[in-house]
Amino acid sequence: MGSASPARERDRPAPDGAPAADRRTLVSGVLFGCGVAASIIDPFVFHLGLQWHHFYDLSTTHVALLADGVFHAVGWFVTVWGLFLLADVRRRGDVRWGRWVGAVLVGVGGFQLLDGVLNHKILGIHQIRYGVDLLLYDAVWIGSAVLVLLAGLVVARRTRPARAGAGAA
Repeated sequence: MGSASPARERDRPAPDGAPAADRRTLVSGVLFGCGVAASIIDPFVFHLGLQWHHFYDLSTTHVALLADGVFHAVGWFVTVWGLFLLADVRRRGDVRWGRWVGAVLVGVGGFQLLDGVLNHKILGIHQIRYGVDLLLYDAVWIGSAVLVLLAGLVVARRTRPARAGAGAA
């Protein structure tokens, strides 16, 4: 006949056994969290407000500002992508908001951890701040990222749906 109804598609398990709606909720939250970190927290606090760094600090100010613009545009794209996916989950049924918030925290913490380890330490394309001892700044940046990531993982785990057949003897 035709394609599956929205209710049946919503309940169809993903390949790992999780319902498709739950997976979309998690992906939406992680994308939104990454986007918020990349398009709101980092640019408004560290690039514009404190003016501590740009996304790419290994060239001229012109290149640094151009890199900031591209970085922020991609961050907003990811934020909007997460919101469109959330709207799709909402259209298909109820959103499990606690689960989504946990996924948002995973996205924010994961992005900040990736930025702090990869961009700051491994690639060295920018530091948190210049002209200071970085140990405290790195410890706070990476430590807070780990804490937010762990908090998100705890919330996501505690709000996961019960598996079909779980608890049956």
